[in-house]
Amino acid sequence: MTAQLVLVRHGQSAWNKLNLFTGWKDPELTEQGEAEALAGAKALKAKGYSQYDVAYTSVLQRANKTLDIILNEIGQVGLETHKDQALNERDYGDLTGLNKDDARKKFGEDQVKIWRRSYDVPPPGGESLELTAKRVRPYFEKEILPRIAKGEKIIVAAHGNSLRSLIMFLEGLTPAQILDVELETGVPIVYSLDKDAKVLSKEVLAHA
Repeated sequence: MTAQLVLVRHGQSAWNKLNLFTGWKDPELTEQGEAEALAGAKALKAKGYSQYDVAYTSVLQRANKTLDIILNEIGQVGLETHKDQALNERDYGDLTGLNKDDARKKFGEDQVKIWRRSYDVPPPGGESLELTAKRVRPYFEKEILPRIAKGEKIIVAAHGNSLRSLIMFLEGLTPAQILDVELETGVPIVYSLDKDAKVLSKEVLAHA
């Protein structure tokens, strides 16, 4: 029995556009972000990936709106949807709201790079990718894995670091390997999985 799991990072948010550390803050999508979500939906439709059994998302509006746009485009408004802060973006702590260039000036370029790109060093008051994974993975195992075991079709609209946590688990990546994984906004990643969540195939649906 083959399950399908689609992961999609939210479209560009207002704070993405301003180059700010966003984390758990809740800016809305920009017009470009809405267009990216729509393009992702059209890419899914074009490949025939347009019927799902359940959806998961964070409690942040940029991910919620991305999911809404996708479900509207594929004709699945009203799909069973679960929202949980376990799928929220990484908490950037004291960096939240700072322009990334200003943060480099304040803390030093090397220090900011360590906070952004290391696996296990959190910024002051915030989360590392490791800490993010420690809340994402238990939620995935409790809520999503049983649906995969049933062979269901699942879509998850979330954030760069919460999705990287899932990808690390699904693909068996090391902490060093996951740091090189970049996720484009609004671009769906489609996995075919067996009942034990072993990856059978992976397809990245880049926008036309």
